[in-house]
Amino acid sequence: MEKVISKSDWLFLIFCFLLGIFAEESFFRGNEIGISYLIFVVAFYSVFYWRFRRFSFSHQRLGWLVLICIWLLALGYFTHHTTFFCVLNVLIIPILVMFHLLLITSSNYMKWNKLSFITYGFSKLLEALKYNWWVATALPLNAKKGMEQSNLMVIKKVIIGLILSIPILAIVLALLMSADLKFKQLVEGFPNWFHVISAETIARVLIILIITVLFFGILQVLLLRQKKIIESQTKVFPFQIDRIIALTFLVVLNLVYLLFTFVQFKYFFGGTLQGDFTFAQYARKGFFELLFVSVINLSVVTVMLTFVKQETLILKRLIQIMLSILVLLSAVILSSAFLRLGMYENAYGFTFTRILAHTFMIFLAIVFAYTFIQIWINKLSLSHFMLITALVYYAVINTVDLDQLVVSRNIDRFKESGKIDIQYMNSLSYTGISGLIYLYEKDPNIPDLAATLKQRQDQFNLEEGSWQSFNLKRQQVKQELQYLKLN
Repeated sequence: MEKVISKSDWLFLIFCFLLGIFAEESFFRGNEIGISYLIFVVAFYSVFYWRFRRFSFSHQRLGWLVLICIWLLALGYFTHHTTFFCVLNVLIIPILVMFHLLLITSSNYMKWNKLSFITYGFSKLLEALKYNWWVATALPLNAKKGMEQSNLMVIKKVIIGLILSIPILAIVLALLMSADLKFKQLVEGFPNWFHVISAETIARVLIILIITVLFFGILQVLLLRQKKIIESQTKVFPFQIDRIIALTFLVVLNLVYLLFTFVQFKYFFGGTLQGDFTFAQYARKGFFELLFVSVINLSVVTVMLTFVKQETLILKRLIQIMLSILVLLSAVILSSAFLRLGMYENAYGFTFTRILAHTFMIFLAIVFAYTFIQIWINKLSLSHFMLITALVYYAVINTVDLDQLVVSRNIDRFKESGKIDIQYMNSLSYTGISGLIYLYEKDPNIPDLAATLKQRQDQFNLEEGSWQSFNLKRQQVKQELQYLKLN
């Protein structure tokens, strides 16, 4: 690395500093994050694409997909408000942004679905720290080189003069303070002049500097095209599973699942239950266990496809058959879990967690279907599909506003049965409040509904809005509450 800081580097450092100020303003002020996240993403990528305007990007198809997902997640802070995702995306979006930057600036030969890509990312972070340290040490040297010798001598003499004046200044100040009471009060009040520099101000300056250094170092390092090609796909896994061991394991596992499937078709899918169980109790008892078993089975199939030794054709075919049976039995288990959850929701109502579980099971079903195909067509990449599908799935469930789906289903259930959980609806952020307003307009005599809305109305009246927290759903609910006449 040539130790020269160019004019474009200085300009980019200024832009990073402005980004640091804007990040602190966007994320560390206001009651909650709203439109500020989306605006900051726009600002960040504007600076990024300006800096990399002459850079030849790689992996562009996946890069655009990741970028679209980042925009959708950031847009969610503006259009609606789901508490779970708002908290989680504070971490997820920066991870996706870092992945996106590493992806499109890496070599075309870099395998992003390998563990070596994670190692590559950490190496870039380490290089960024080293680069920032070099810049910090190089600044005084560059300043010294750019300064004439006469000016440098003047600065040195000024510093010496200031140091020599300290003892004389202390004696003179003591005498003057004794001679004049007003002057003494003025000098003793000198520390109060700096009360404008509070601990909060210092903390915010530190946050700005940290963000500035982070952006500047990482993007400067990524600007240097990766020369070393990591051929991770040619490496042989040091750990492999013997086919006989794998086959025995799969046979035993499939026998257990066959017995379970028999029970499901006889009692559960057949519509008859023994004992004192109701369908709702039966559903509640086993849903999460079955969902966890499905995840375990998917992990087993993935490990077998990755680490089992390639030996004779007969053993290979037997393994494929056993894996196919395992996937089909997993589909039965997943269907059982799906039906159990539906029964439980009909009996006890809809929640965010239950709706999210439904979507996750649909995601698992898609992955299982692709896995079944991949068992017989080895050329397909399971890791590529799983990572891309997981990314798309996460972006979609953020975009559709699951809270709205929960509210709608609970309102439909209320119309049919007259049952509603007011406190849970109230916990679903602004979407839940909107649902409560709708219920109040339909039936103001629902127990605890008016009191809950009055509490929310008072809360909105006391809150001070900020541009960072602006959210379309929040604004809509605030206006609805203002015009709502409570009894």
